[in-house]
Amino acid sequence: MMDRQRELYLEEAAELIVELEAALLELETSPQDQELIGRVFRALHTIKGSGAMFGFDAIAAFTHRLEEAFDLVREDRLRVTPDLINLTLRARDHIKGLLQAGNLQTPALVASGEQILNELDVIVAPASGQAAAIKPALSGASPAPPAPEGGEFTYRLRFTPSADILLSGTNPLLLLKELTQMGECDVLAHVDGIPYLEDFDPEQCYTRWEVLLTARAGEDEIRDVFIFVEGRSELRVDRLGLARELQHTRIGEILVERGDVSAEDLTTILEQQPKIGQVLVKAGLVPEAQVEAALLEQEHVKNVRERRTPEAATTLRVPASKLDNLVNVVGELVTVQARLSGHALRSGDPEMTFISEEVERLTEILRDNTMSLRMLPIGETFGRFRRLVHDLSLGLGKKVELVTAGAETELDKTVIEQLQDPLVHLIRNAIDHGIELPEQRLAKGKAETGRITLSASHSGAFVMITVSDDGAGLNREGIRKRAVERGIISAEAALSDQELDSMVLAPGFSTASKVTQISGRGVGLDVVKRSIDQLRGELTIQSSPVGTAISLRIPLTLAIIDGLLVSIGGCYYVVPLANIMECIELARSEGRESHDAAILHVRGELVPYIRLRERFRITSEPPAIEQVIIADTRLGKCGLVVDRVVGDHHTVIKKLGAIYREFDEVSGATILGDGTVALILDVNELAAGVLREQERRLANAEPALAGVPRYKR
Repeated sequence: MMDRQRELYLEEAAELIVELEAALLELETSPQDQELIGRVFRALHTIKGSGAMFGFDAIAAFTHRLEEAFDLVREDRLRVTPDLINLTLRARDHIKGLLQAGNLQTPALVASGEQILNELDVIVAPASGQAAAIKPALSGASPAPPAPEGGEFTYRLRFTPSADILLSGTNPLLLLKELTQMGECDVLAHVDGIPYLEDFDPEQCYTRWEVLLTARAGEDEIRDVFIFVEGRSELRVDRLGLARELQHTRIGEILVERGDVSAEDLTTILEQQPKIGQVLVKAGLVPEAQVEAALLEQEHVKNVRERRTPEAATTLRVPASKLDNLVNVVGELVTVQARLSGHALRSGDPEMTFISEEVERLTEILRDNTMSLRMLPIGETFGRFRRLVHDLSLGLGKKVELVTAGAETELDKTVIEQLQDPLVHLIRNAIDHGIELPEQRLAKGKAETGRITLSASHSGAFVMITVSDDGAGLNREGIRKRAVERGIISAEAALSDQELDSMVLAPGFSTASKVTQISGRGVGLDVVKRSIDQLRGELTIQSSPVGTAISLRIPLTLAIIDGLLVSIGGCYYVVPLANIMECIELARSEGRESHDAAILHVRGELVPYIRLRERFRITSEPPAIEQVIIADTRLGKCGLVVDRVVGDHHTVIKKLGAIYREFDEVSGATILGDGTVALILDVNELAAGVLREQERRLANAEPALAGVPRYKR
């Protein structure tokens, strides 16, 4: 049981250090934001408290020091500076290292932790008055008691500040605001103590408050909010119990439990009048404000219970490995379902057909639900790059901000995992080669701080992810010079801007004049291109003197796709449905073939087409009427001529072996219901070579084709 709890702590701590990093990076740009300061403090406090509970004493002791420093920040005794932010980010990395080491104190970790704390003492000493005040040993004093186990608790707070609290510069409303950030909170102000205007002193506080708070916090953590005013104010904190176990309680019972009325008086009044609240007020046994507070507590407990109970029953953590296994099983089920449908069709048995249709319907629902479980918003991945931008810009002496858009866009978790390395390369490249130094930007009339924008949006069965910057754009002269030096092109070659830009995707290509930790090693955009190709995606580059944008077009999932099953000479192929625009028939007398160029007239538009039978060297006799699939490729429309369109097919993608690694026109394979293997076609790679050749031929075509629009790249 304890091992499982430690695992849960490690999972929670991993999420907290991500939250800590995000809050620190936002705090760097808004150092006065009290909400961000509170986020940092609460993340540190929770890591410390839970760490002590589960035996991670080194983490608890180390984090306790940071927590005390940010407590000084909360009290405006310590300013948020770049040095404090950078040091806390290093401390965050140290905590992550301790978590990964399983709380083992290796010599390297001990030295790193001591170095960070020594630097922290230098920063904190002027604010704390003496460095020793916050300098217990790393393995020394125990931190404050941790938050309670078991989930969220509901608390009742009665806060009566001293009359002169305002004279000390303390605003009680800020304390209450901090409580509202801890969880679900209801606040009631008692104003019965406010005197008439002639007796009113604006420097005195006449209001007291009652608060109902439901949060995953301990009593000590709640009292910490009032730590600097509790000595001269009245504070009572009562824990009502676990939020999920609280029962709907009558007002009279609440008042008795709170001590506002005796049980005997309550019994007497209940015998006289059913409306207990009004009767108690009328009888003078309790002020009307107390009844209002009891009503608020009753409503709060009721609402919390209604909301928390379903959530506790339906939300749970599932290891990623179990989800992957589920997807694999569903993929096999899709294959078996296709086999059942084929058998039912051949048998002609109505009952078997009905059963197969029901299985197909249920399999499709299961497939869609399973795939939706793997879909995650890409915003969390985007957020992780803020630290990368912060560290790189600091190391290069540049000022760079990261802007994100479309964080809610969802992608398969496997795709997101494989996207992280390409995005890292693109961001590093943008900061190193794209964004200029501050003085250079100012000389060009640009803002001193450069901007990198990460955006994502849905586009059919694909997601468009764009990394753009407002830097100097690609140095095309430098690219040409390096390409000539490496023998990729001749010095006299006439290349378009797009062709020059594509040179940066060549393996080992770099325009850096010297090798640094970031660039010049010939490892960069070619790695990105290979990674995107493995994802069956596309990469495009647009550059100008005011910036560069690199767009990635990525499929939503890599596991199961919707495809169109076709046959050619007894062999089966799958065309991804996302690429298909329409299907038409092609008789032998139709189409135009001139100088090996095949062109089809489709409603007044000329569309080039590829005979897959010839492409794949299938020698059997074609049918009298063939089918043409009009596909949308990155180079324009293209027709794929097949013998027959079989129909829709839920395709479970299987990877091909190493022997097919260089065969770009096929992206994978699938197993049909009868055990036959069907290849999955990559229409972009199929069309690329043919369309480029077709475009060249159209430019020199006979007069009959004059005036026909060129196919757009």
